[in-house]
Amino acid sequence: MIKAGLVVEGGGMRGVYTAGVLDFFIEKDLFFENNYGVSAGACNLCSYLSKQYERAFRINVDYLNDKRYCSIKSLIKTGDLFGAEMLYDIIPNQLDLYDYDTYNKNESNFYSVVTNINTGKPEYIKIDDLKQDIIYVRASSSLPLLARNVKIKDNEYLDGGISDSIPIKKSILDGNKKNIVILTRDKTYRKSKNPLIPIMKLKYKKYPNLVNSMANRYMVYNETLDFIKELKKSQDVFVIRPRKHVEVGRTEKNREKLEALYRDGYNDAKDSYEELLRYLEI
Repeated sequence: MIKAGLVVEGGGMRGVYTAGVLDFFIEKDLFFENNYGVSAGACNLCSYLSKQYERAFRINVDYLNDKRYCSIKSLIKTGDLFGAEMLYDIIPNQLDLYDYDTYNKNESNFYSVVTNINTGKPEYIKIDDLKQDIIYVRASSSLPLLARNVKIKDNEYLDGGISDSIPIKKSILDGNKKNIVILTRDKTYRKSKNPLIPIMKLKYKKYPNLVNSMANRYMVYNETLDFIKELKKSQDVFVIRPRKHVEVGRTEKNREKLEALYRDGYNDAKDSYEELLRYLEI
């Protein structure tokens, strides 16, 4: 167990890049004390922390043609573009069995980032029992307009990326002196204003704090990228990200593109391995 924070952003199907990075980490038995996952990043951390090599990759590519996985039919029928029952019940409990025992034995801490729709603020939920707490992973991955609000106890949640796409500041606040950040965009990327904000204002008019967070997301995201850039200058963070522009959409269905991006993630992690060890002082 390495005393460090692992911060994993989302990006929908671009998260297959992260799956490649994490599979290399599994190969090298690299596991970190504290892990922070957002949206697809939280989903990928599940298979990483159960040490199931290539499972996250399979889940990303093996069900592309299954309407229950990701489809307009699923959106119309259930309110979720990415089928919640398929992703968080049928796959882990029937089709590609999740190793709950290994996860429960793992001494790492896993925090799923969710956005409270009333406050518009992020919450960092520690996942102790994945079978019981997987609803927080679902909430972290529930995209506005494309998913239902996820009610948990007395609160409702949506995608963690709305309020904290890259929770590096939370990791530092938690006392992690070393931090590894996995991004799913290349270094030239900057987020733009969301053109769908007018629609979101209508859809979520009862939740003005949420709408405000969605409207300001691009600024917060870009400020976080600038913060990470400054941390890199002082060697206070280690970043793994695509080296070139990513030609994969959030709801990508092209298996060849997804396989190529997975290999990019694996190879980028492999190529930076020695440098990572030096950073971690191993």
